[in-house]
Amino acid sequence: MSPQNPSHILVTGSTGFIGAHVVDNLLARGFSVRGATRSATKGAQMKAARPQYTSKLDFVVVEDFTKTGVFDASIESIDAVIHVASPFFYDTTDNEQELILPAINGVQSILSASAKPGSNVQRIVLTSSFASVVDVDSNPPPSFTYTASDWNPLTYETAIDPKSTSVVAYRGSKKFAELAAWDFVENEKPQFDLVALCPPMVFGPVVHPVPSIEHLNESNAVLWSVAAGVDPLPVARVPAWIDVRDLAEAHVQALLTPEAGGKRFIPASPEPFSYGYAADIMKDAFDWAKTSVTSSYKAGEKPHMSYGVDGETVARELKVKYHSFQDTVVDFVKQVKDTTLS
Repeated sequence: MSPQNPSHILVTGSTGFIGAHVVDNLLARGFSVRGATRSATKGAQMKAARPQYTSKLDFVVVEDFTKTGVFDASIESIDAVIHVASPFFYDTTDNEQELILPAINGVQSILSASAKPGSNVQRIVLTSSFASVVDVDSNPPPSFTYTASDWNPLTYETAIDPKSTSVVAYRGSKKFAELAAWDFVENEKPQFDLVALCPPMVFGPVVHPVPSIEHLNESNAVLWSVAAGVDPLPVARVPAWIDVRDLAEAHVQALLTPEAGGKRFIPASPEPFSYGYAADIMKDAFDWAKTSVTSSYKAGEKPHMSYGVDGETVARELKVKYHSFQDTVVDFVKQVKDTTLS
């Protein structure tokens, strides 16, 4: 089921990179939005930056969304939830306690609150990750295409192993948090249905509060390092990506499309990317980049995918039109260069 004429949507992670774009997409469509955020200051900054939506936008502070009951008040009068918030950092000392359990508990917390008697929530859209899909240790043939039916084979034991890197633990956190969501729906049979989105790398302009370039989100920070002349260029862990504006659109369409209920999707551009390709785009688009961006790479080499990723289902079923990598890079780099972020 999708919400029948939903009007009030809760967005968790609303002051972050992806969540803020989801908020703007919903507001532009006329929805009322309640944003859940850990920071009252960022919520106030978001609201101040959108004076035309004062009556349509409010924020609630949830300092620790992994605790049971913290969302109970937040879902009052809410018709649907887009759960974007999830821990994302690579500097960990305890993979299970700092990454995996917080991600699982956060999902269970928002689902439990939404399932309480009297709740009006009819659909939850969950931001998962391509990390819960891809098997980074396999070497599939070029003819292979990852689809929403694929799952990362990483075991819980490996994910929490102290010898595993935080990158491995992050992949585990996304997989096991998403599995917890599907298990909740299957076991508890709540009044809402679930849609999961599994995006790969996300790039694009920012609309959330960012005080300085040092506070850019992880993926954009790497992209900006190319503009700043990092040498050698980074190597893409996964050559699949999506523009944040397209990802926001996918979230909202997943909310509004009745047939999306109970499904899992991979929002991903059909165009592969590499940081060398990003460097070429920057040099072509900006005169300053010709001397700023490193020349220590093979210019003019188009990226290629060693396997396929099914982003077409999102384009077809959720009616999402993907930005080109060139437009994404140019829009983001121009924004950073033209603002106080740089």
